[in-house]
Amino acid sequence: MYPAPGATSGNRPATRPGVIPLSIKEKSALLAAYIPFLENGGLFVPTDKPAQLGDELYIILTLMDDSTKTAIPGRVAWITPAGATNRRQGIGIQFSKTDASVVAREKIETLLGPALKSPPNSYTI
Repeated sequence: MYPAPGATSGNRPATRPGVIPLSIKEKSALLAAYIPFLENGGLFVPTDKPAQLGDELYIILTLMDDSTKTAIPGRVAWITPAGATNRRQGIGIQFSKTDASVVAREKIETLLGPALKSPPNSYTI
């Protein structure tokens, strides 16, 4: 279980959640980044910023032709380090259970539609 927002974990000091902007302009990129098997959904974010499992952050998400920015709270669920074989460096973010994440997940799944059932071509597993 993760610590509550603002709480400490082990020797790590309490910090405010980070913010990562993510703009996805193509359906194929959204399909590759979306992580439907995580509880509440999630996204892979290509980044070289350091992160640790369980870190809290916000994704500021912009999708396709919609200029609306959605702030989605989440936690780092895994890390793909630099140099990983056949994988892009970045972090997998599991959405927190919030109204914003429900709206974002519904929007993503509507945009992807039947493509969600196709074989994965994903940044994830």
